[in-house]
Amino acid sequence: MGAIIKVTDISKQYRLGQVGTGTISHDLNRWWYRIRGKEDPYISIGEENDRTKKGGSDYSWALRDINFEVQQGEVLGIIGRNGAGKSTLLKILSRTTSPTTGKIKIKGRVASLLEVGTGFHPELTGAENIFLNGAILGMTRQEIKRKFDEIVDFAGVEKYIDTPVKRYSSGMYVRLAFGVAAHLEPEILIVDEVLAVGDAEFQKKALGKMKDVSNKEGRTVLFVSHNMTAVNSLCDSIIYLRNGRVEEVGETSVVINSYLSAGTDITTRKQWPDTSRPGDDAVKLCRARLVDYEGNDIDSIDFYKGGGIEFTYEILQEGYNPIPNIHLFNQHEDYIFTSAGSSDTQFDKKGIYQTTMWIPAHLLNDGRYMAGIAASTVAPERVHFYEKEAIIFDVIEDMNLRNTGYRGAIPGKVRPLLAWNTYKKD
Repeated sequence: MGAIIKVTDISKQYRLGQVGTGTISHDLNRWWYRIRGKEDPYISIGEENDRTKKGGSDYSWALRDINFEVQQGEVLGIIGRNGAGKSTLLKILSRTTSPTTGKIKIKGRVASLLEVGTGFHPELTGAENIFLNGAILGMTRQEIKRKFDEIVDFAGVEKYIDTPVKRYSSGMYVRLAFGVAAHLEPEILIVDEVLAVGDAEFQKKALGKMKDVSNKEGRTVLFVSHNMTAVNSLCDSIIYLRNGRVEEVGETSVVINSYLSAGTDITTRKQWPDTSRPGDDAVKLCRARLVDYEGNDIDSIDFYKGGGIEFTYEILQEGYNPIPNIHLFNQHEDYIFTSAGSSDTQFDKKGIYQTTMWIPAHLLNDGRYMAGIAASTVAPERVHFYEKEAIIFDVIEDMNLRNTGYRGAIPGKVRPLLAWNTYKKD
């Protein structure tokens, strides 16, 4: 069938704070090199696009040496931290900006939803914008009319379809924009963070529509999102961008794990300085650590042994009955469980207290977890402190102890050891 999108050695350079090179001398120099068939003299300078570091050059590479292909009907996810180059890449693919170097080959019409309201004229009504966008995509008025009711119904804006879109809320705006982009039959649909706006019902509809566009209609989707659950459920494969370069390309679950692991450093011991301890005037968090059953520091939890999350807090003011509690998330930020300690009144006097939540063996599946540590009083209702990522740790399984021949990953967030009873009846 062949690639519907082919990207070869794409790079994009910006001069910080400027448009183009920003000076007549630089522009003339560029022109002089170009007419002699030589490489742009400013291509060799410039720094990697790392926002965490202060640069010494006026030039920055938003993208550098990007290569990939997308097949017809494929759903490709593009992930990366803020500033990784995701939006720049989509703008190049949507032809709203040009690459500094490299080539792109695209077969078919492209509909882009890069940000709220892309492609809408604020003074025109919702209905007029539907016809305008369809015309831009090369569709006839009759073709747009056939899709009109479906778009309006999907967006849920029937009541306001004859109202100028400048009066729409951001949610209405993005629902209509997505409806237009998805329903007007482009060969390629490019979507950037559409799920960041809108309620849960719309997000579900949008994901469903993108699946239909790919699976049922054979169209290609490029999807950028920070929502890893959505990316995992929708995409066939993923490009992971880091500082403007391709860090990894491949199977969705594998690349997501690489991306999440790179951004989440393990923290199995933490102590807060007296001057900046989390908490209020009644209770403050002192320290936290990951421990084994003998109380020793550990760097990970053995799936077959279990371990504990211990934390120490100080009650500074009486009149409250603080209940220690822990909120556990996996690296996809799925909420695994909440567990609370004792609310016994013997633990409401001033002083320093230590508490441990024990995680039994054969409970958490192997992977990375984040423990949010908190202390709360029910009456009067008050959260004294809540550190969402106080402890970050891995659960690791020793494959030599697995009692089956299967050595691959086992799905699921938990893997409890349950009783089984199997027998032969005859």
